[in-house]
Amino acid sequence: MITILSIELYRISMELKAPFVTANGAYVDRETILIEVTDREGNSGWGECVAFATPWYTEETVQGAWHILQSFLIPALLSAELKHPSELSNIFSHVKRNQMAKAGLEMAIWDLYGQLTGQPLHQLIGGVRGELKVGVAIGLQAHMDDYYRLIEQYSADGYERMKIKIKPGNDITLIEALRSRYPKLPLMADANSAYTLNDMAHLQQLDNYDLMMIEQPLAADDIVDHAKLQSQMKTPICLDESIITYDDARKAIELGSCRVINVKLGRVGGMTEAIRIHDLCKKHDIAIWCGGMLESGIGRAHNMALASLSHFTIPGDISASARYWHRDVILPEVKIEQGVVLLPIGAGIGFNVNREYIEQLTLERLKLNHSR
Repeated sequence: MITILSIELYRISMELKAPFVTANGAYVDRETILIEVTDREGNSGWGECVAFATPWYTEETVQGAWHILQSFLIPALLSAELKHPSELSNIFSHVKRNQMAKAGLEMAIWDLYGQLTGQPLHQLIGGVRGELKVGVAIGLQAHMDDYYRLIEQYSADGYERMKIKIKPGNDITLIEALRSRYPKLPLMADANSAYTLNDMAHLQQLDNYDLMMIEQPLAADDIVDHAKLQSQMKTPICLDESIITYDDARKAIELGSCRVINVKLGRVGGMTEAIRIHDLCKKHDIAIWCGGMLESGIGRAHNMALASLSHFTIPGDISASARYWHRDVILPEVKIEQGVVLLPIGAGIGFNVNREYIEQLTLERLKLNHSR
């Protein structure tokens, strides 16, 4: 039995080392919610709710997730009897969607459960590897020389796959220039839903550049138009925002909407649902990879565990801490060593949390205790 004593929320703000620019805007800092679950023996597990401050990626926001956690999810968890993290989906079933809020709390329980069982999280969920090849996302840049500089820097650091953000007016010419300069670079394009089916002829031009995939070209809630587009393109379509649940993945696979799925823990509601999607994709031979959400090291540690599962064969967005942050909230920070990230061997997420630094970053804090 997991005996929870208290759950504490920390709304923090972390400054990015450089602005991250997508089709939806530029981001210079990252608000996020860290979640600490403490049991009666004093063990603590940590998770991260990866909603953004504004609803540009999904409908969830930091403020909205805080409300859902405080008013619905945490009270439900504190009043429940819990033996295993996989039971949380039933405990939270009365709350529709709000996947990121659910995922952040579930992550903390998985970390705590790993500590109670003495197992690293990646082993606990059935991971098969102790090191991960890594990829990196590159936001929209002002000049081509900025892309060249970043690609050469990241290649030297050991990143094997580059994801390039695109948008209308900054797409075909950009990809053409990159492919011309780097003919063998594993390259993919991420559109963040910037196009419609009316752009099919334009998007078909991307077939000329041997891309690994184009990620989420059409609407964030669509799988029907993506199926039409995929049937007319040789470049694999990767779905990201469209896959919120296991059933979304099942329907997309049945319709032929994609050949690749990007799995993000926060977006799909946590580790249990992510594992189900992994198993589904493995069964149907649909490629998957682990995406990133500009997480702190806490969310990144959970991503690392997920990416250790057998069917995650494409390098994920599991960058070193120093890729985004002047300083991370975990110790030691995530580092790339000889082109890979090594999974920690400690119980749970395997990293220590830098409480002193979290205190410095905290904008708002809330602690809820078990009533009994």
